[in-house]
Amino acid sequence: MSAVTQSGLHRDTKGSKLVRYSLIGISLLFVFLMLILPLITVITEAFKQGFAVYSKAVADDYTIKAILLTLEASFFAVAINTVFGLCAAWSLTKFKFKGKKILATLIDLPVTVSPIIAGLIFLLTFGRQSPIFPLLQDWDLKIVFAVPGIVLATIFVTFPFISRELIPVLESQGTDEEEAAALMGAKGFTIFRRITFPHIKWAFLYGVVLCAARAMGEFGAVSVISGHLRGKTNTLPLHVEILFNEFQYVPAFAVASILVMLAILILVARSVIEHKGRKK
Repeated sequence: MSAVTQSGLHRDTKGSKLVRYSLIGISLLFVFLMLILPLITVITEAFKQGFAVYSKAVADDYTIKAILLTLEASFFAVAINTVFGLCAAWSLTKFKFKGKKILATLIDLPVTVSPIIAGLIFLLTFGRQSPIFPLLQDWDLKIVFAVPGIVLATIFVTFPFISRELIPVLESQGTDEEEAAALMGAKGFTIFRRITFPHIKWAFLYGVVLCAARAMGEFGAVSVISGHLRGKTNTLPLHVEILFNEFQYVPAFAVASILVMLAILILVARSVIEHKGRKK
């Protein structure tokens, strides 16, 4: 190889390294400014006046009720969307039927609609001006400014997460194994349990984690339909907003740190699931 060619390769290598390190540096700087620095700020502000003030804010009755409501809404959202996500993903990838494209499009609707609009939709659907409101009164069902409304709003905004994680995996899997099992006499649930689910379990768990993370952090739709009733319909994000608006900055950051810790736990769970999924 000539000296000119070697020199050209050397210059190309140096250039590629420069570009690589520049991109890595820009990415790390962006992550530090947009993610790590705000998280550090939340933690430092939460403990600014000492652990006693922090523990008092975290152990406050309103905070405990907000935590419990957040976990309750997240639990129902994950449970219901798990059932729907499995059914929708399985039907869209394994069967042919009229309206299949419409169903696939509707699954993505919560991603395109603003959470504020979603909250207004439920407010208009179940509020006093709704034509079904007298029926709800007769059944003694209160949805707007109550826990059921918060659960419905949380379910709506987390609607696509599990199904959208499962659909690509099921599509890549194909239907050959299920068809062979059906020809051998296996029933539908047996086929799903022994053939389909083992292929999608890591994508399924990943979708559940994403759904839970989104549910815990939901603010917009819940804010509209909750009514901000302290101790009754306030989730953790809403409780943080109320404390901040009341200029109780340290308690606000203390409560926000709970969300940060939950986010870190979810991030760890997500990383573990991704790692095990790649190994499989």
